[in-house]
Amino acid sequence: MTLQDAREYAPATERNREPILEVLLQVLPGSGTILEIASGTGEHAVFFAPRLRDCMWLPTDTNPQKRASIIAWTEHNVCNNIYPPLELDVREPVWPVEQGAVTQWLDTSPINAIVNINMIHISPWSACLGLMAGAGRILKAGGILYLYGPFKQGGEHTAPSNAAFDSSLRAQNPEWGIRNLDDVVAAASAQNLTLKQTYQMPANNLSVVFQRISAGISSQ
Repeated sequence: MTLQDAREYAPATERNREPILEVLLQVLPGSGTILEIASGTGEHAVFFAPRLRDCMWLPTDTNPQKRASIIAWTEHNVCNNIYPPLELDVREPVWPVEQGAVTQWLDTSPINAIVNINMIHISPWSACLGLMAGAGRILKAGGILYLYGPFKQGGEHTAPSNAAFDSSLRAQNPEWGIRNLDDVVAAASAQNLTLKQTYQMPANNLSVVFQRISAGISSQ
């Protein structure tokens, strides 16, 4: 199989990548490494990285087939500021970017932001908690955590289509489902991440931006 043959396609990527990029250009730091959690096919990585050319992009995924797709897309698009994808499970107490040889990559370009698109509603709540814990460990004060996806607000769905989507997710796996934004904010706050801003996005989604604060400083 050639690298090009390994490329996978997610139709939603072409629909949401421009609106997401518009927000990323406003909120991400101008340099350093952007760690993408649950990169999926790699289509977002190869679209964002060339447009954030002063940053390095570090994709990750737990699925070896997805990591092969990321490599294939990177080769196809000749992206020079994308690292090879890592296997990373957010629920692990220590992530690969905190260990050994990987940390050497980051000596000259530390992780200043973490991007996570469409994950926490198609994974157990423990994955959201793990994501927050990892962001709290890795990001320095001022670092950014960016989330994209559907959320409940005030415990209520924001659109009938989101309610239907939530039901379908829970039918597939009772541990999945659209998360209440207040719960996500509380989980972030426990890891010294304060809610900076939310952006309304197409298709009843949100961009949710957190910033790492110094330990001991209240986010209230």
